[in-house]
Amino acid sequence: MRHPHLSDFLAASQPAAWLEVHSENYLAPGGPRVAALERLRGDYPLSCHGVGLSLGSAGGLDRAHLARLRALYDRLEPALISEHLAWSTAPDGVFLADLLPLPYTREALAVVAANIDFAQEAFGRRLLVENPSTYLRFCEAGWDEAEFLGELARRTGCGLLLDVNNLYVSARNHGSDPLAPLDRLPLAAVEEIHIAGHARVATAFGELLIDDHGSAVIEPVWQLLAATLARAGPKPVLVEWDTDIPALPVLLAEAERAETCLREAGDAAG
Repeated sequence: MRHPHLSDFLAASQPAAWLEVHSENYLAPGGPRVAALERLRGDYPLSCHGVGLSLGSAGGLDRAHLARLRALYDRLEPALISEHLAWSTAPDGVFLADLLPLPYTREALAVVAANIDFAQEAFGRRLLVENPSTYLRFCEAGWDEAEFLGELARRTGCGLLLDVNNLYVSARNHGSDPLAPLDRLPLAAVEEIHIAGHARVATAFGELLIDDHGSAVIEPVWQLLAATLARAGPKPVLVEWDTDIPALPVLLAEAERAETCLREAGDAAG
């Protein structure tokens, strides 16, 4: 749910099955932004997607931020809440406006698992954790991403927000097969799926894919979505488009194609 489309949704019913918002955009205790969202949640199921919790922070989570998020979730009663497998807060309390990657080590696993446990207790809700897009590998990593996420789900009971575009971007950047993780990911824990567009950037080391949510979903990502749904079964699918936001009919056409993928997966499963 992006601001340029808000008036369209408030004026008339739109062919959208559900809406997602970034939690941190709605932390004010009142005002027109929250009031509009409260109107819309009466017509559309809602998912709240956090971007500032910093689950990978070794210093633990910000209790004040957790309390603000809990108040928001109690007010909106979203069907799903989620965050990123990343860190964004420095030890001195400085917030870094990016979702930075983690080394997939046992030490990092212990930190993230403790933070997820703490967050789920603070929220009184199950948290979904999103796989990030990655552009490098850490030499220290002893786990691959699918194993790391599987162990997180086992230890904490968290769910998984599977970003299919991120799977594709990471695999292409690392020269691997984007289908391969589907055989090792904890697909039973997947409760939401994201798809999006990405950018291609030429570097001195070759082409790099950047997860920028600024264009239409490309055909290989649609194919990867279909393969994911064939294995995991129908799940809520969200089209992310956060930069160079198009007119609403363009976005709704992407959402309709996602609905088609879901219907086909349901038909195959039935």
